[in-house]
Amino acid sequence: MTTPWGEFALTRFPEDPRDRLRAWDASDEYVLRHLARERVPLSGTVVAVGDRWGALVTALAEHRPTQITDSHLTQEATRANLARHGVEPGAVRLLTTQDPPPDRVDVLLVRVPKSLALLEDQLLRLAPAVHAGTVVVGTGMVKEIHTSTLQLFERILGPTRTSLAEKKARLIFCTPDPARERPASPWPYVYTLPDGIGPAAGGTVVNHAGVFCADRLDIGTRFFLRHLPSRRGGRRVVDLGCGNGVVGTAVALADPEAEVLFVDESFQAVASAEATYKANGVPGHAEFRVGDGLAGVPSGSVDLVLNNPPFHSHQATTDATARRMFAGARRALRPGGELWVIGNRHLGYHVTLRRIFGNSRLVAGDPKFVVLKAVKR
Repeated sequence: MTTPWGEFALTRFPEDPRDRLRAWDASDEYVLRHLARERVPLSGTVVAVGDRWGALVTALAEHRPTQITDSHLTQEATRANLARHGVEPGAVRLLTTQDPPPDRVDVLLVRVPKSLALLEDQLLRLAPAVHAGTVVVGTGMVKEIHTSTLQLFERILGPTRTSLAEKKARLIFCTPDPARERPASPWPYVYTLPDGIGPAAGGTVVNHAGVFCADRLDIGTRFFLRHLPSRRGGRRVVDLGCGNGVVGTAVALADPEAEVLFVDESFQAVASAEATYKANGVPGHAEFRVGDGLAGVPSGSVDLVLNNPPFHSHQATTDATARRMFAGARRALRPGGELWVIGNRHLGYHVTLRRIFGNSRLVAGDPKFVVLKAVKR
């Protein structure tokens, strides 16, 4: 990535030489050019929100910026990219979306996220730290910035306008108005589960901003909940890519002796899963972990893995995450242990499972979804 601060060799995490997706795009380059061209002072507190793979804070490392992200993978990529360029540990402050933000922000850079709810939550959390002199610049590809995006900046921070597009990227300029009356945050959002979905029916779901399908139970999870394995007896279970944790919570409600590990790469998701679990008064034992899939889980230590794998990485459609999740599950499972997967029928996960496990069985299906089971031999 070529910037006014030099050239940077950046990678995503986990690093895969076969991955042809870059760790930056034209919107990262655009906002960095703007900062240099307009000679924006960077001596104060610089905060980059949603910096996807650390491109912004790596380029601006000499100004000791703060990064705020919802993604564990982004944090790991950022650490690797900073180390690759000899940035001393601690020069860039790495915060999660669950951490208290800085008390004062002088330059706020916002990489527009896919989730409008997450953008709303982060702007509301940062608004008290923004002052009349704060330089606020949002950035994203043209297809990521909508009228609703601009309205959110305007409603929470102040008057907002956009730049001309360059290389299909656009900037958002917002002039903070500290006197503006801000709306109350609607997050986290709480709702009650419907009937007819097994042990979790009538339970409570707590969703922090940015978690998939935050205001209702999505139809894929609804289908999965009706077809979960019924075996009992104190198993070690993993809700892999747990989201709001409703699947793992359903298992714990059905089998109080089960030990359930909730794991997701999203800090918002794991916070939601823990809140959902506690809201339902489950008597069993649970662990909540933000991480890269099943990395760190001992091999052969798990009886059951439940998984609804994502098939998007930001704007890219890919099965790479699903493949890594399936391979991680096979390593972590004991002989005879099972991986249960819910997915869209057209994704063909049965082929991937047979390649990794040597077997795959259809448990249930409808015109849109399938539930598949693979057993570690």
